[in-house]
Amino acid sequence: MNQLFAVALGGSCGAVLRFLMSSGIYHWLGRGFPYGTLAVNVIGSFLLGLLTEALILNRIPLTLEYRAAILVGFIGAFTTFSTFSLETVYLLEQGHTAKAVCNVSVSIIACLLAVWIGLQCGKLLSGGVIQWTDGIFPYSLIMVNTLGAFLIGLIAAVLLQKAPIGIEHQLALVVITVGSYLTLSGLYVLLYLLEHGYSFASHTTAMLIGFAGNTFACLLVMWLGLLAAKQI
Repeated sequence: MNQLFAVALGGSCGAVLRFLMSSGIYHWLGRGFPYGTLAVNVIGSFLLGLLTEALILNRIPLTLEYRAAILVGFIGAFTTFSTFSLETVYLLEQGHTAKAVCNVSVSIIACLLAVWIGLQCGKLLSGGVIQWTDGIFPYSLIMVNTLGAFLIGLIAAVLLQKAPIGIEHQLALVVITVGSYLTLSGLYVLLYLLEHGYSFASHTTAMLIGFAGNTFACLLVMWLGLLAAKQI
């Protein structure tokens, strides 16, 4: 039952983010081609490959619900095969055969390539730690978190610039998105340390360094994503 709630929570977040992202991209580039659906499917495919590899290699049993929320709920709701199929049929019905073929070809090739790249990145980033007398610092896990943070900063900045969203809604989206990501990614770092024999009672410094390091790194990379978005 806990996994069902985790999937429901992750799915609701993924569906909302997909709606905001695809709507913003369509407002920016127009609806002459399914840019929004293509973008969310490619980004979702990359994240699925990256996070699947990273989560499976780390094998943390305490995060079973957490994995379900991300891989099944969030990524599953963020990507959409049904909308891709519907938009392709609409293009065919409207006589845009070339666009329909292009949509199918680009979507399949780009999504497969994105998954493969995500898996390779996950292999490179998983398992690396820095050890010292009183603990370890899981830098590879934090690097995976920062990659997600960069994409969030980049996507959020582009959408806020291009989509007609009121300032109060922009502020709410930023606070909710950034706060949720920092909390969940920090929790994953703590669970990783707990699984490797560390505890708050005897390894307080190591736990705090891991959580603070992840928070600082994610905030810094989100800021870099915001700067990169200004160049688009």
